[in-house]
Amino acid sequence: MTPAPKNKPRKKVSSEPRVLHGSGASPGIVVGRVLVLQRKTRRSGWYNLPAKELDAEVARFRNATARAETELVALRSRFAEDLSDALSIIDSHILMIRDRMIVDRTVDLIKARKINAEWALAESLGTVKKKFEKIADPYIRSRYADVKHVADRIFGILAGQEGDPLADIADKVVVIARDFSPEDTMRLPSDRILGFVTEAGGDTSHTAIVARSMGIPAVIGIREITRLCSTGDEIILDGFNGRVFLDPTQDQKKQYREYKRQHQVFSDDIAFYIQLSPETIDGHRVRLMANIETAGELDAVMKYGAEGVGLFRSEFDYFQRNVRPDENMLFTSYRHMLATLDPLPVTIRTLDVGGDKFVDQLRSGSLRLDLERNPALGLRSIRYTLHEQVLFIMQLRAMLRASVHGRLRILFPMISSQGEFARVMEIFNRVKDDLAGEGVDFDNGVEVGIMVEVPSAVIMADVLAGGVDFFSIGTNDMIQYSLAIDRGNEYVAHMYEPLHPAVLRMIKQTVDAGHARGIEVGLCGEMAGDVIAVPVLLGLGLDDLSMRPSALPFVKRLLRHSNSRQLNDLGGRVLQCSDGPEVRSFLDSYLPRTYPEEFGPHHE
Repeated sequence: MTPAPKNKPRKKVSSEPRVLHGSGASPGIVVGRVLVLQRKTRRSGWYNLPAKELDAEVARFRNATARAETELVALRSRFAEDLSDALSIIDSHILMIRDRMIVDRTVDLIKARKINAEWALAESLGTVKKKFEKIADPYIRSRYADVKHVADRIFGILAGQEGDPLADIADKVVVIARDFSPEDTMRLPSDRILGFVTEAGGDTSHTAIVARSMGIPAVIGIREITRLCSTGDEIILDGFNGRVFLDPTQDQKKQYREYKRQHQVFSDDIAFYIQLSPETIDGHRVRLMANIETAGELDAVMKYGAEGVGLFRSEFDYFQRNVRPDENMLFTSYRHMLATLDPLPVTIRTLDVGGDKFVDQLRSGSLRLDLERNPALGLRSIRYTLHEQVLFIMQLRAMLRASVHGRLRILFPMISSQGEFARVMEIFNRVKDDLAGEGVDFDNGVEVGIMVEVPSAVIMADVLAGGVDFFSIGTNDMIQYSLAIDRGNEYVAHMYEPLHPAVLRMIKQTVDAGHARGIEVGLCGEMAGDVIAVPVLLGLGLDDLSMRPSALPFVKRLLRHSNSRQLNDLGGRVLQCSDGPEVRSFLDSYLPRTYPEEFGPHHE
């Protein structure tokens, strides 16, 4: 990247201040001048090589990957104590550098087609991109950005790039670029960076996660921002609401500086709530837990006062390893989590892969899930593990062996019928019998739950509740299946509405069915961390919410400023709405009146 010239021409639509909308990746308000960074083209064109030069070209590529790995390892060591939340991201990038789909395929292309390393790497990257584009789940699909960041690092080394252009930043500025890798973000000089804005990315990207960990205000996903801004321009960056104001007026700057002051007071107040009990004014308690993907996030779980892990996405043990983990590797990972958080509960979801979450390492024989006509309705999640029982049994054995080191809860995803769940429990009980026969210690009282995320499970929730210890509602898939909406489809994504009354009624029906059977009902979908949705969810009677760790203090404060009667009334009123816009319109007026500090004018 290089700074764009200060006199770069840009097209101004009007002389009025302009507001651009993106995603609020990291909270904070900044009023300052920008530095626009333009990324130089790093990729060389195609050229043919004589046979005698192929070994040298392969060596050049391998040296570039080795240097890239060395740089990442050094960066990891530099931040080992300060940014534990982000270390697993660097670890995943290190593993990508070693991945056979990138390294081995590139080497094979250099030799087979007698081409230069840059072109071979570009073709390998294109193959990986096509695989990710077939994935329906937007969260998993967005992980391609990490692969591209790794490839760009190697491209830069092959092109002879030296030094770190980010180190030359002298003034306090808002940095604007097409994209940042998580490592770029970590290298930003914190004493000179007010915030950053990018064209690419979403709020679940690893760049966004690192920005939040470092406390750098950021807005991402604003198309053509590098064209619309010039170095030296003044802007307002609103990382809370995902907005950028170009050429703000004096009144706007004054207003946002006051908002910044109010937010700082609010943030200081929020920190006070981290260690307080999550309960309403009249004593109704709701357990607040964390969703995590790797054991590296345990520090964040404790830092933000979570009462345990409500969802550990175990499939990421497969995504972030270069080889398929065996039983002992899984056991070590699970034992570490359970022992670290003991006596708090750790809920491990069994593999949620297949179809839209295809893991290349899990291919078995002729089973080709990437060729399914409709993967979202195919052999995925619990259906996949019932089909691949060796894999399923290995994971269950590892979980049960680890159970003596803490409080384990096992969560089975995408259960759609009582018969299907009976098959799951038959295997689970057989695994327990086998372990007992081998003299292996385990907790025979491990809690077992199911994710309620397909309509049939909601309808049959009263029956399913009779055989489990808890329900966990997965709203991401519940919304997809009940509204027939694919968030990854640009033509219908706007119809994806978490606050649709049909979705809210399904949540309420599940809660009532669980309570009638005396079991707890929680929610671990993205809605749990949506500040607009939280009061509604609390009003629907949920016993626990599980969310990204950084959202916990705000939700706890909101809970402690509520009373149960008021929340129940809110839940009843939204269930009477006819559609999502009516729910949101009601909340737009209700929330600022009821929670003026949380949803008052300075949060607009």
